[in-house]
Amino acid sequence: MSTSFEQLQIAQTYLDKLAQLGIGEPTPIQAEGIPVLLQGKDAIIQSQTGTGKTLAYLLPALERIDASQKQLQVLVVVPTRELGMQIMQEIEKLTSGGPIRSQSLIGGAAIVRQVEKLRLHPHIVVGTPGRLLELMKIRKLTLHHVKIGIVDEVDQVFELGSMQDVESVLKGMLRTSQMVFVSATIPQSTETAAAKWLKDPVIIKINPSQRTAETLEHHYVVCQEREKIDTLRRLVRMIKPTSAIVFINVTDDIAQVVGKLQYVGLSVEALYGEASKQDRAKVMGNFREGKFQLLLATDVAARGLDIEGVTHVFHLDVATNAEYYLHRVGRTGRMGREGTSISIVTSKELFIIEKFEKQLGITIEPKAMYEGRLVDPAQDRSAATMRSRREAARPSGAAPSRSGTAASRDAAAPAGAVRVSAAAPEARGQREAAPAKPAAVAKPAAAGKAVSKAQRERDRKSKGAPRWLKEKQQNKEE
Repeated sequence: MSTSFEQLQIAQTYLDKLAQLGIGEPTPIQAEGIPVLLQGKDAIIQSQTGTGKTLAYLLPALERIDASQKQLQVLVVVPTRELGMQIMQEIEKLTSGGPIRSQSLIGGAAIVRQVEKLRLHPHIVVGTPGRLLELMKIRKLTLHHVKIGIVDEVDQVFELGSMQDVESVLKGMLRTSQMVFVSATIPQSTETAAAKWLKDPVIIKINPSQRTAETLEHHYVVCQEREKIDTLRRLVRMIKPTSAIVFINVTDDIAQVVGKLQYVGLSVEALYGEASKQDRAKVMGNFREGKFQLLLATDVAARGLDIEGVTHVFHLDVATNAEYYLHRVGRTGRMGREGTSISIVTSKELFIIEKFEKQLGITIEPKAMYEGRLVDPAQDRSAATMRSRREAARPSGAAPSRSGTAASRDAAAPAGAVRVSAAAPEARGQREAAPAKPAAVAKPAAAGKAVSKAQRERDRKSKGAPRWLKEKQQNKEE
């Protein structure tokens, strides 16, 4: 029997807002979580990405706010600016036109403006640990009246090196404050750390054995390391996703990767932690509005993001562990929608794919590209066969081999024609009798040696670039 928001005793004000947003029935995590939190109990909430955890804690938190009191009553701690801004948008949708005031306190923004806005006495604050602690130290923020404290993406908050900041923030609340820890992945280490702050918590887990959404398809494509960017280009050209996220592991590489992807004609921008708040907000805004096709991001930058319309996730770098893979693929296939994850891996990285399958209980299927489709590489036209045929058909600047030249001559000769082998005495005699060529013919050999040296220098500079791009640059120079 399905449960309605009315049965969960949600106030009519929020029922009307939910109806305007097109949200009719609660998801399983909302149906189980909301009653527990309305009772004021501490809780650990764990559910797949894209199942509605944000509303599961926001609705009961907003219900507990007394708008007549000029005090901070709800605190939401988040690991990243983007997630904080996303939660703020959800709060504003639910409270627009009402008396409840909200504010974001996120690092990277001007602290002076945040202090000025705090004078309006917000009822609910969403903030990152570092900025919250900074405002607490200068006595511009007090948590003594907080009724409910929520830590979203708690495993990442605890593991980002800000554990001391988080503990200092949580200590600023009263021991009687209700505490809620939320994430799609809560490892044992996080549960152990959480036990210090939770009082007889109710642990709410929806279908823990199903780690990823059932509507997701998981694939991988094998290529050489230097071909990864070209493989991504071909996948995007073939699939034509309206909106997709591309993940890499190392922030230091992100500008270089963006440059290479834009060079090959892809519509892509980057989201990474070192960028200013304004730049990151601009990138996210443009991506949501569909102004570019691919968002290149690291795991930290894209954690918890809910971007409507993302149909594909590409892993240019294979995820460092199963938990990161789970959060990556959770950016698509949300709330029952379909989604696809494609990992671009080398043969040496296949063991990681197998490990993810075992740890997450999923099947990641091998695929190859053929005639505009992703196909099973075990078919007759294997990926290796297709690649060799493409290379054979591709024009090359190199001189044809002796055997290839001979084969071409044989194929073009009329039937019954007689040829003399190059090794025959008659042929040797003809070559010996030929007049000597001038010494100038030795120049091409020296030039060839110089070209070879230049080619080696180009190869060194463009290491990692796709083969077709190297050939394009070579032809341009020639």
